This record gives sequence, structure tokens and C-alpha cells, in this order.
Amino acid sequence: MSFARRLRIAAVATVVVLALVAVGFLVWANMVMQGDRGRALEVWTDDHVEVTSTDHSVVIAPTGVASGTGLVFIPGAKVDPYAYLYKLSGIVERTGATVVITKPTLNLAFFDQRPLTAFTSDVPGVDRWFVGGHSLGGVRACMLADDPDVAGLVLFGSYCANDLSGSGLETLSIGGSLDGLSTPQKIADARGMLPPDAVMVEVEGLNHAGFGDYGRQPGDNPAGLTDRRERDGITDALALVLTR
Repeated sequence: MSFARRLRIAAVATVVVLALVAVGFLVWANMVMQGDRGRALEVWTDDHVEVTSTDHSVVIAPTGVASGTGLVFIPGAKVDPYAYLYKLSGIVERTGATVVITKPTLNLAFFDQRPLTAFTSDVPGVDRWFVGGHSLGGVRACMLADDPDVAGLVLFGSYCANDLSGSGLETLSIGGSLDGLSTPQKIADARGMLPPDAVMVEVEGLNHAGFGDYGRQPGDNPAGLTDRRERDGITDALALVLTR
């Protein structure tokens, strides 16, 4: 076999392998952890909130008086955005805040390079924006927190990889005592990346998957709370910064 023929075969084989890898990645990225349908329906039928779905976000808005405060929330890796409806609707009911849950590109926050305005423009009536996220979504939220329109940062079972200690942002970190992925120790180890006055809350009995409603997650600990108590703990913590 000539060298040129061997080279052509090698080139074709390389293209085939790369195509298979790409297809495999796309299949993997779209195998998301699905949200609990029953919990989501509770929110869709709740008279206190209104849910609107767009091609890039899910908005939870109060049906009563809006506070003018909003939260852009980035889901964890490969977690259905609708899995967070129930846990985040509590703060909308209680305070009149508006929550915009993003639909990340390929279900992975790091692939989503859209600016924050792609999501804040969904709610033009909000004049005070927080950005936050769960797990790897929180890591991405830290990267977006330098936007001049951002007043604060909220982390849900997460921590920053970039240094925001001198940012002056209003910051809340919510951790779970039973979180097997973003463990209390990992959150404590990364505390120096946050502003000195960041509010640190650890919800007793909350695990990693308890920030949403999508079932068990590999590597996590069993939950120690009911869904309702998880929601109440998250809402209580969020109220510490969203009502200032």
C-alpha cells in the first residue's frame, strides 16, 4: 500500500473517530437529570406566581406586587432547569422577587457564553439584579458577577473559582450539611474567594440534590429533610439578601 493511500485512510479514520466523539458528547450532554413533574406542576398552578417559558429561560414572577429585585439562576450541570421551579418559587411568593432560570447551552453552564442581558431583558421591570447558581452553575455565576448591573451573588451548594473578595458584592452562600459534592469543607476552603462580609448559611439536613427536585445524584448523601423543609430553608436564606 502506498504512503499516500495510508495517509488517506488515516485521515478518514481520524474524521470518523472525531465525528463519533462529537455525537457521543452531544448524546451525553442531552441526557439531563429530569425535574420532578409533580413539584413543577405545583408551581405552574400556584396563584401567587406566574411561570413563563422562553427558548432560553424560565421566569418565575409574582402575581402580586413585584419588589424590583431579580435573580438570574444558572442550573447545575446537566440538570433540567424546571427541576428548580419548586425550590425557587418560595422566595418569589414571600418577597415579590423575580427569578429567571437559564437554559444553558448543551445543558452545561460553561458552554453558555451569552451575556447576562440575554436573561435580564426578559424582565424589564427589575432594577436590582443578583446572579446565582447551583453547583457548577454557581461557578459560572461567579464569572458573570463582574457585570456592572449585578448587585449581588448567590451560591447554592457551590463556590467560586475566581477571586471576588474585593468586589464589594452582596454575597450569600447557601450550603447543605449533608452535601456530598460541594461539601461544607470545600465551601469553607473556598471562603477566601468571597467578600469578607459574605453571608454564609449552612442548612442542616440539606444535601446537594436538595437544591432542586431531580432525584438522587451520584456521590451525594441521602437527604435529611422533606422537600417542603428544603424549600423553606433555601427561602429563609435567600430572604437574608434579597430583602435588604
